[in-house]
Amino acid sequence: MDLERLRRNRFLLVGRAGLDLYADPPGTKTEHAAQFTAALGGSAANTAAAINRLGGEATLVTTVSDDAVGRYTLNALESYDIDTRHIRSVGGEVRNTLAVVETTIEDHQSVIYRNGAADFEITRDDIRAIDFEAYGGVIVTGTALAAEPSRSATFQALAKAHAANVPAIIDVDYRPYSWPSPEEASKVCTDAARQCDIVVGNDDEFAVMAGEGAHGETLAETRFNGAVSIAIYKMGERGSRTYAADRMFETGIFPVTALKPTGAGDSFLGAFIASLAAGHGLESAVMRGSAAAAIVVTRVGCAPAMPTADELDAFIETHPGPTRT
Repeated sequence: MDLERLRRNRFLLVGRAGLDLYADPPGTKTEHAAQFTAALGGSAANTAAAINRLGGEATLVTTVSDDAVGRYTLNALESYDIDTRHIRSVGGEVRNTLAVVETTIEDHQSVIYRNGAADFEITRDDIRAIDFEAYGGVIVTGTALAAEPSRSATFQALAKAHAANVPAIIDVDYRPYSWPSPEEASKVCTDAARQCDIVVGNDDEFAVMAGEGAHGETLAETRFNGAVSIAIYKMGERGSRTYAADRMFETGIFPVTALKPTGAGDSFLGAFIASLAAGHGLESAVMRGSAAAAIVVTRVGCAPAMPTADELDAFIETHPGPTRT
């Protein structure tokens, strides 16, 4: 993998963008809420926001519903300076993803509406129109693999990235409600991961890819039998293990008083990739991803909670540091 290519600091992301509604004020349970605040949501959109907040340039490939919620999503993306030139509006009965979320830790509830999700309408033609040579990296999310035609479009993006010698990164982002079965998710996500240079997932996601009776971390440790350059195996409060060709290292978490659990994974990925693009070594980039995840869980929202470069640097400088795993 050509890590130097990442330093172009321009990234193409394939995946979903939607609307998040947060019970307001923070701490309110959804069933008791009298009002909600709106924010940009969706894993690919959140990661794009994280990259841009840290000084990168993110272009999102997705489809949105041709209605008021789709237009809200486009406006929200543009407010984060995310390039929307490859986003297409889709009519008919499809609708943007909606998440109704609480800013709580105890008995946290996130209710996701994805019936007839608009972002599953990304097609191979949408991908075919893109000049992959213009980008330093391509980031795909596992959610886009859960249904057609976006599954074929995502594999098309990976093929075009490989042809252009552009590093490919996947956030496995396994959401069981999007898939017909764990067995199908295992096969499709594993096939996609083996076409990527960097694979990022948590212990549950690696377990799904490994399949019943296998150990997920073995996939990470062997880097899919050498098919990928870097595998990051996230373990929640126990930190993460990063497997590369020449080493394995562990990274702890930055302990904080969290307001909610959501957004940490998207922030981790965005800060990790942005840090590699800025010239940080692999261990430093993972550590900065962990720090960004810690910041986001102390703030309301996901995209709005992503730190700037100055905020991330200040947090790392003043925090005692990550725990030992």
